[in-house]
Amino acid sequence: MNKKDHSTIIILVWAILAAALLISVPMSRSAAAEGGDDSIQSIRETVMERALQCYVIEGAYPQDLAYLEENYGLTVNKEDYLVVYTPFAENLPPDVQVIDRRETD
Repeated sequence: MNKKDHSTIIILVWAILAAALLISVPMSRSAAAEGGDDSIQSIRETVMERALQCYVIEGAYPQDLAYLEENYGLTVNKEDYLVVYTPFAENLPPDVQVIDRRETD
C-alpha cells in the first residue's frame, strides 16, 4: 500500500466515525426523552393504583394527594415532578396529570 491508499483509508475511517456520532447523539436524546415519559407514566399509574386501593378499602376515592401520601405510602419526587390530582366524586376516579419540572427549566 502506498501513502495515498493510507490517506484514503484514514479519511474513510474518520467519515464513518463522524457519521456514527451524528446518528448516535439524536438517538440518545430520544431515548432520554422516552425514559422521562416512562417515569411520568409510572408515577401516574402508581397514583391511580393507590387511589383505587383507597376506594376499595374505604369506599371512596381520596379528595387529595396528601391523603394518599399519609395513608397509603405514596411518595413522589416533588422536586422533579408536579402531580396534579383532580378529584371528581367519591365514586369516580380522579384525573391525574404528572408534569416533569425538569423540562420546564
